Amino acid sequence: MEFLKALGSNRERTITGLFLIAVVLVVGFIDNFFLMWAFLGVVYLLAFKEALKLFELKNNSLTLYALGIWIVAAFYPYGDDLFVLAGVAYASAVAFDKELKWNNFFPFIYPTAGMLFIFTMYQEYGMLSMFWLLSIVAMTDIGAYAVGKSIGKTPFSETSPNKTMEGVVGGVLVATASGMFIGLSIVDLADSFVISCVVAISAIFGDLFESSLKRNAGVKDSGSILPGHGGILDRIDGYLFGAIVMLVLLRGLV
Repeated sequence: MEFLKALGSNRERTITGLFLIAVVLVVGFIDNFFLMWAFLGVVYLLAFKEALKLFELKNNSLTLYALGIWIVAAFYPYGDDLFVLAGVAYASAVAFDKELKWNNFFPFIYPTAGMLFIFTMYQEYGMLSMFWLLSIVAMTDIGAYAVGKSIGKTPFSETSPNKTMEGVVGGVLVATASGMFIGLSIVDLADSFVISCVVAISAIFGDLFESSLKRNAGVKDSGSILPGHGGILDRIDGYLFGAIVMLVLLRGLV
């Protein structure tokens, strides 16, 4: 009862959440390559700008490089490779110019890597894999919140004081149970169970990682673009870790 009351207590948060769900459903229903590229690109660039603030970087020209990477991803078939190539290029630049600092590359690790993996997974495994990922991460959040509010007592991590061990375990169990049935359309039951479970765990730590960035930056939210929800990174943190793990496991197990 307390969980349901909490859901209805924040009207602004609820309206924003419903709007986001509607946008995602429309994009998913149309299922067009360039629409998906454009949609994820907008999400990526907004998240990249937020990451610049969290990493306390004021070099706005970095956003142009991020845009360039995403444009190349529309034509290059292995988007996740672009993250590796960007790393090699920047390492070469750092070796050549001692004035360059490694912290400028941090936003090209987070959120760039996760967004490239999300887009590549869509290219390789289609919209169903995206729905699978969405379901796992969403159910991890919902399960963790519901169980944590109901019976959570044991602190999970100092990085995120509101998280409890009971909530984390509950979230992973709920996400695994629901996600493995969706995954049956792509893999067999055993693989679906393993992938759903490991992706749910990675989503927990994706959220925890973003919490650590916010704590280090001394901010409550990554941004304010989403009323009642904070910033883009606040909404996609679990997906940025989850997508990398899911794509690696799909390639390795399927």
